[in-house]
Amino acid sequence: MSSMTETNPPLDIDIVVPCYNEQDTLAAHVRRLHAFCQATFSHSWRITIADNASTDDTARIADDLVAMLPEVHAVHLPEKGRGRALKAVWGASPARVLVYVDEDLSTDLAALEPLIAPLLSGHSDVAIGTRLAGSSRVVRGGKREFISRSYNLLLRTTMGVSFSDAQCGFKAITRQAAEHILPLCEDNAWFFDTEMLVLAEHAGLRVHEVPVDWVDDVNSSVDITSTATEDLKGMWRVSRGLATGRTPITPIYAAIGRQPFTTPPVGILGQILRFGAIGILSTIAFALLYAVLRPALGAQTADFLALLLTAVGNTALNRRFTFGVRGRAGAGQHQIQGLVVFGIAWAITSGSLVILHATDPGSTHQAEIAVLTGANLVATLVRFLLFKAWVFRTRRQPELIRPGTTPATAASTEPLPTTATTHP
Repeated sequence: MSSMTETNPPLDIDIVVPCYNEQDTLAAHVRRLHAFCQATFSHSWRITIADNASTDDTARIADDLVAMLPEVHAVHLPEKGRGRALKAVWGASPARVLVYVDEDLSTDLAALEPLIAPLLSGHSDVAIGTRLAGSSRVVRGGKREFISRSYNLLLRTTMGVSFSDAQCGFKAITRQAAEHILPLCEDNAWFFDTEMLVLAEHAGLRVHEVPVDWVDDVNSSVDITSTATEDLKGMWRVSRGLATGRTPITPIYAAIGRQPFTTPPVGILGQILRFGAIGILSTIAFALLYAVLRPALGAQTADFLALLLTAVGNTALNRRFTFGVRGRAGAGQHQIQGLVVFGIAWAITSGSLVILHATDPGSTHQAEIAVLTGANLVATLVRFLLFKAWVFRTRRQPELIRPGTTPATAASTEPLPTTATTHP
């Protein structure tokens, strides 16, 4: 009987190709990818076709390719979803480096070796292709270009990450990193890429970016509107999980993190953009909560509860993403100060209701929602100013002076050794 090493030699690279109803292009694209790998890689590799419950002839074509081409495997999944496919195939793969490329091969394969090399060498943990680098060459319509750039700008300003392109279908991750990150990724569809990258960066992993040449697939079946909606929901869920500690990324840093996550430094404009994006989400949440609570509790009580619930989340998100405060130190004090700010905001919104009812006693619920939404936007501006100037203001550390010295002589002595405390 052959040994395990003989029957299952070590595998360096597993390139996964998720596909759904791709009978017209799958064979040609897999053959092209296979020929490229044969000509390029000196490491061991395989291609895994991940059939996402296709209803056309994709499954049969995938099996035919397995029979004809060495180093090609196929996995047939009972449910749709790119994220679901990648979690299933990557999670079961023995390869040192796990890769995925979009079935349409929109990304030039010349970037595949630079994508994988930093992971094989141990330099990085995750690698992504980016279409937004200055040296990238991209061919696509203005609408998709605008949506892509807007989405990635929103990610950077609201979630405090530094990678440039979350959704390019050209990524790789080491098996060690995948074993820690994949169990935390809840999304099974298109947001999976973003969630994986956000968690990886916040866990202190090194993300390597490769500029790519990319040509838009004009036959893409992706529904931009529904995908954008799901992405926004995913951003809110992941942000809430990180802000509340529900998503346990600290153990990942302890195991393989290279450095504590620090929010990329931003100026006042960046803070305003992040705060504004969080404020918009909070305002939408406030309006929805008020609309639900108003019929049963009345205007003032519904206003109070809706504002209180959204203020708690708003404070936590801004503490972490807008002002870069991490760890538990001072969190209680910040929440107390946040409640004071909440009281001021409540006075603004409650005052708007008093004025509305005084001027229009028969105002409708829709009018109340409109007035309160506007007042909440004003309250959000006031909250930002108070957060920056009071709650999360940067405090200068006191100068350390040796016993027996005076401030005048301390400058001429060596500084006392200090211990830096970081919060991964």
